Amino acid sequence: MTRDVTYRFGAFRLERRAYRLMRDAHQVPLPPKGLDLLFLLVDAAGELVTKADILAALWADVAVTDNAITQVVSDLRRALGDDAGTPAFVQTVPRRGYRFVATVEVTGADDGPGAVASRREAASPRSIAVLDVANVTGDAETAWLAGGLAETIAADLRVVPELRVVDRAMLPATAGADPEAARAAGLDLAIVGGFQRAGARLRVTARVTDVHTGETLVHAKADGAFEDVFALQDAIVRQLVAGLRLNVAPGGGRLRPRETASLEAYRALHEGRLRLESLDPDEIPAAIAAFERALARDPGYALAHCGLAHARFWRFQATRFRVTRAADELRRAVGHAEQAAALDPDLAEAHATRAFVLSAAGEGEAAVAAGRRAVALEPGVWRHQFRLGIAAWGEERRHHLADVVAQFPRLAYAYFATAMIDIARGDLTAARRVLDAGLAWRRVETRGDERFPSRGLHWLIGLVHLAEDRLDEAERAFEAERRAPGSRLFADEFVAGAFEGLGMVRLAWQDAAGANEAFTSALDRAPGHPPALIGRALARRALGDDARATEDLDRAREAIGMLREAGRVADAAIAEAQALASEGQIESALDALRDLLASAPPGHAGWMIPVDPLLAAVRRRSGYRGVAARVADRAR
Repeated sequence: MTRDVTYRFGAFRLERRAYRLMRDAHQVPLPPKGLDLLFLLVDAAGELVTKADILAALWADVAVTDNAITQVVSDLRRALGDDAGTPAFVQTVPRRGYRFVATVEVTGADDGPGAVASRREAASPRSIAVLDVANVTGDAETAWLAGGLAETIAADLRVVPELRVVDRAMLPATAGADPEAARAAGLDLAIVGGFQRAGARLRVTARVTDVHTGETLVHAKADGAFEDVFALQDAIVRQLVAGLRLNVAPGGGRLRPRETASLEAYRALHEGRLRLESLDPDEIPAAIAAFERALARDPGYALAHCGLAHARFWRFQATRFRVTRAADELRRAVGHAEQAAALDPDLAEAHATRAFVLSAAGEGEAAVAAGRRAVALEPGVWRHQFRLGIAAWGEERRHHLADVVAQFPRLAYAYFATAMIDIARGDLTAARRVLDAGLAWRRVETRGDERFPSRGLHWLIGLVHLAEDRLDEAERAFEAERRAPGSRLFADEFVAGAFEGLGMVRLAWQDAAGANEAFTSALDRAPGHPPALIGRALARRALGDDARATEDLDRAREAIGMLREAGRVADAAIAEAQALASEGQIESALDALRDLLASAPPGHAGWMIPVDPLLAAVRRRSGYRGVAARVADRAR
């Protein structure tokens, strides 16, 4: 006899005895195969249901292809109003099957009156991290394997649904040796290991440790020829999966489309990644050379195209504060990202890379679509969530970056990008709260070689303080940004911004000479930057040097023209409004902002208007209310 069991999830109610799906008081139309699949998925909520499981349950005596499953899944998603890119109910596990990801409450005769159980909570995966594999012999020629082995083993473990693989880059440096640090990072299990090379031979060892008890749960070892390193990695993963008694082992061989048969290409990929991960602009040319070596060995290596796209993108990003950017580098980055996706359409990293570079190229809709595709393919990877968050705007950005921060609260730029939304909405208190949270992690950072530096946080909170007339706090924030150590990516940009902020503070204090000095220092870092030229014009005018003030404004307008010629319409419009405001033409400045917001595509154009110090006079006019409302509406 069919049990009288009801499943509740979201706004839906699935009734087994009545064999129907309800939403509120209305029955949701769904073909029988769709209902059968839904019962199968909710019965295993939170767990992987393989394609083989689905075929056996829905077509036990009929020979059908995977296309039949795809059609039924499509019908089910349509009935639930679900999105494959950002699933609330049915999540695709690439090449393997599907997982029901919503919380399911089950009530029925067997559970007793009023009993409720959460299927989702019962299937919580264990978090695990693969730390850098130690180079036991200290062989400089194989140093690249430390990260390469860890990355490859982690990638293989991500297909195991019982595990949540944590990116080692987001862990404290002490996580491998300090159980308390590992526990604080949210780990349940840690994999540590080593490798030794002796001539043409290689030995790889690994062990899984329970960070809560300190107990070693599994040992793994593989020996073989160095050229067989791929097979050795596979052997390690098989031993780890078997030792942990996991239900699903990684399938397939190492020669999937996203990988390579060339050891030299594999080595070059990881050497490039190590250089790129430093975020040091001086390392980018060597990273590009490494990725190009990988592609010379294997032109079809999709991951090497991703690496080269990121390297060229960062080279472009290093120039984004300049009037003349390295636009050709961005075009080449887009080309490599598109090539990676064409080589392997199921490679999530390729789509996440596309999201990053297309967003910078102004292709907002395509960028968001690519980011959603990456998250759908690999929903547990924080990098994909982060890149989608950067590509998106408004609530979608906030949602994905909140997920990233929940996993890795030390990732400074996630706070910066979230605060951008609050600023656009005019909620400066919320922006300050977000930035303070990011800076709190910077203050407790003790590693010295901070993996994700907090560049820009002090600068942005300084602008918030300045907009609120908190001049002392603004000065301290700008000074902190200016004095930040290191030469990481974006250092010059935010130091120049800090000098511009200090110039505006000194103008507010009627220290024209100090302001002139600060704006000149900004121009040393960012030659021709319109806000620095406009700010220095204000300072020179206050000093009585009208001729040189006019010269600075003329240079600013020349730079604005160059921005327009380069297609940077939003940047040019903001700079034009700044220049008009500096000349007292407030209504014309407001018109320039209105025109920008009326024509700009969806996205973050104009987000800084509520805190832009050169637009302070504009914000005091009644006509600004409409501009502020438009900026806020775009950020919903």
